[in-house]
Amino acid sequence: MTGDELRKAFLSFFEGKGHTVIPSSSLVPHGDPTLLLTTAGMVQIKPYFLGLATPPNPRLASCQKCFRTTDIDSVGDAKHLTFFEMLGNFSVGDYFKKEAIEWAWEFVTQRLRLPPDRLWITIFLDDEEALGYWRRTGVAVERIMRLGEKHNYWGPAGDSGPCGPCSEIHYDFGAEFGCGKSDCGPACDCDRFSEIWNLVFTQYDQDKEGRRTPLPRPNIDTGMGLERIAAVMQGKRSVYETDLFAPILARVTEISGKRFGQDDGIDRAIKIIAEHIRGITFLIADGVVPGNEGRGYVLRRLLRRTCLFGRKLGLEEPFLVVLADFVIEKMGHVYSELKANREPILNGVDNEERRFGQTLTVGLNWLERVMEKAEAENNRGIRGEDVFMLYDTYGFPKELTVEVASERGFSVDLAGFEREMEQQRERARAAAKFNAGGGTEGKSYEQLSISQTRFVGYDQWKHDSLVIGLVVNGRPADFASEGEDAEVILQETPFYGEMGGQVGDRGEIRGEHGRVSVRQTIRPLPELTVHQGKVAQGRISVNDSVEAEVDMPRRLDIARNHTATHLLQSALRAVLGQHIRQSGSLVSPDGFRFDFTNPEPVGRQRLLDIQHLVNEKIRENLPVLVRSTSYREAVSVGAIALFGEKYGDVVRMVQTGDPPFSIELCGGTHVRSTGEIGILHITSEGSIGSGLRRIEAVTGRGAERFLEQRLTVVEALAQELQTSPDNVQSRVSTVLAELDRECKRVSEVERELARKTVGSLLSQVEVVNGIQVLLARVSATSSEAMREMGDRLKAELGSGVIILGAVVNGRPISMAMVTPDLIGKGFHAGQIVKEMSKVTGGGGGGRPEFAQGSGKDATKLDEGLKQARHFIELHYDKDSGTWKRDIG
Repeated sequence: MTGDELRKAFLSFFEGKGHTVIPSSSLVPHGDPTLLLTTAGMVQIKPYFLGLATPPNPRLASCQKCFRTTDIDSVGDAKHLTFFEMLGNFSVGDYFKKEAIEWAWEFVTQRLRLPPDRLWITIFLDDEEALGYWRRTGVAVERIMRLGEKHNYWGPAGDSGPCGPCSEIHYDFGAEFGCGKSDCGPACDCDRFSEIWNLVFTQYDQDKEGRRTPLPRPNIDTGMGLERIAAVMQGKRSVYETDLFAPILARVTEISGKRFGQDDGIDRAIKIIAEHIRGITFLIADGVVPGNEGRGYVLRRLLRRTCLFGRKLGLEEPFLVVLADFVIEKMGHVYSELKANREPILNGVDNEERRFGQTLTVGLNWLERVMEKAEAENNRGIRGEDVFMLYDTYGFPKELTVEVASERGFSVDLAGFEREMEQQRERARAAAKFNAGGGTEGKSYEQLSISQTRFVGYDQWKHDSLVIGLVVNGRPADFASEGEDAEVILQETPFYGEMGGQVGDRGEIRGEHGRVSVRQTIRPLPELTVHQGKVAQGRISVNDSVEAEVDMPRRLDIARNHTATHLLQSALRAVLGQHIRQSGSLVSPDGFRFDFTNPEPVGRQRLLDIQHLVNEKIRENLPVLVRSTSYREAVSVGAIALFGEKYGDVVRMVQTGDPPFSIELCGGTHVRSTGEIGILHITSEGSIGSGLRRIEAVTGRGAERFLEQRLTVVEALAQELQTSPDNVQSRVSTVLAELDRECKRVSEVERELARKTVGSLLSQVEVVNGIQVLLARVSATSSEAMREMGDRLKAELGSGVIILGAVVNGRPISMAMVTPDLIGKGFHAGQIVKEMSKVTGGGGGGRPEFAQGSGKDATKLDEGLKQARHFIELHYDKDSGTWKRDIG
């Protein structure tokens, strides 16, 4: 059976058992920031198992795209893969062990017709229930093995979630493939056995501390690797020999010119490339872009590892685009997202390969020199500083360095590498540290012994409170006097402290004896809000009763922009695709910026589509609904959570519209309905790194100011051009066309003048030490015009040196040309220009035959020309006919 036939057979078998076939979910887990990538079919079933959502049918089946980073270094053997397809059937509180075991045995022995004497079963140590059901199917007791938690207990996907004991079906290839030990069995690491199906009996929910509690209703979660079962069904010893991989291997051998099966090293490289290109293609299709963290780092590591093994096959030029396109062609009929995202996939692969290809050779050579030096010192280790150098300068993931080094028998100091990385992070933190008018180190705040400030600003902008702490000049204080910078801590505050990309509030704190003007509000510790400002009047003291009032117009500007970021993210995902992921933001009163993953520029038309969609939702005046809920419930209803962000058990969920247009986990301040935003206008879109884009936009009053400024410019321009604002564009086009014609006419006049000037300049040629030298100050409007003049002189002169100088826009420029015969005698135009530019206070350089320079002092131009003549006279020896480099 082919891979396609196996996939179809599995799904149709369970469809016949009352299961609903559901499509594969993305490799990027939806709404689950605890999970890097989708590692099993159960990931999208998890909310059903936890009772957070209702499945379309308690019986489900799927063929799920999966990716496991733990197997990257093992790729190339007969079994391990990073990307694979997982066939699975699931029961959400419906059937349990009896049916799961009976149907699994029926499928493998009757539908696939695998010989029962080739199959072995493993169960968890004390799972007597599973043992009984396997015996009832007819499996001999001696072919059922009890194994411990390492082999037969399935943990949660991520750091918490459903789990339970499992039972596995293993295929026995025969004793001739075993290790020869008497106890050789399914738990052995030899090549005799291959696990083809894992039946997980999901009975417990494990929390982050590892505690397990019984689920309300037990579930079934099974997984059969399509690639592994294909190898068994097709009688192959390796997944790479199956029809799922063989065409890709053949394509690699075709473009590399290498033959498979004649050299173990070549074979391994071919298999790694064929395996990785599938994962690369599917990751990009699901919205992952190369980066230095998280999923992006996994993709970048995969891409760069593939490039490295391509070099081992002699592939010096880019080749991955061809292979990625081949994967799209071969698998696009099953996974339509490959064809739908063909352009971003190929662009993403091409950009990363070309970028890394430029440094790969240099980096490998540098690593080779490091190893040669170590060998010369009888050392077989590579220092952490060198590993960091390769990572920081040449883009080598540390795993790549380890791989190259281990092939030569070198160890790598990874602990030293991590120390270097931490030092770099410290430098970055120090450079980016924000200090608003005398901010204080966190340790000083801790000395106050104040654990938290209660925030009341979601519902009110003015609040009576109590001063419970003061910091003046970086130290705790009892009071602050007029004119002093102070940091005030209140028992309760309506001021929002800078967090989550939203800037802090400004406003005033007023007491009976004084008033503080708050210029910034920060959160230096997780639950502590600090108001930074200046005592504007009187004095403020600890234990003072005060009224804290936020600058409400500014707060509303911030709220408009923050809600707009939520609308923008949803619009981006609607127009560009669900691969869009937020990677950063800054929300201020004047506008906002939103960073997101996308492998290519958005483009003007799509940017307009996004802007139109956001403004449409603003005009619809959608309600902005905010509620606190459990994290699990939030992600189950589709709330967007940031990967890597730490969330508590209770989260704040912000939803616009009902049904929702956008729904996110967010602690910021927002408007009550989208109509309060007024209007959104995107001011810019551009790249901020590989696969990362940034949109900047304005809303409300900021948009009003922006549009007024733009319209003022247009109206002023219309007056200057003596036309109406509507006709400015056509009028500018007309003026530019006229200007272009005039420029061409001037250029023609300059060329004609240069032709006439050449004749007179040739009369100024002099002989210096037997060499024809032309030194002249000329009239030229640009360096290009002077070069054209030089080319004509050089053609007429035949043999010699031409040195020209001119004053352009008030600055001296120079140019030197040397004919080919004199280059052979040691003349170098770049040296001559440098000498001349020293006099005029500038610099220059170039090739032996041509060089240019510029200076600062136009009055020294003639002196510079004289110096150039003296330089030639000093260095060229007429008798020997050579250039003297040392004149002692």
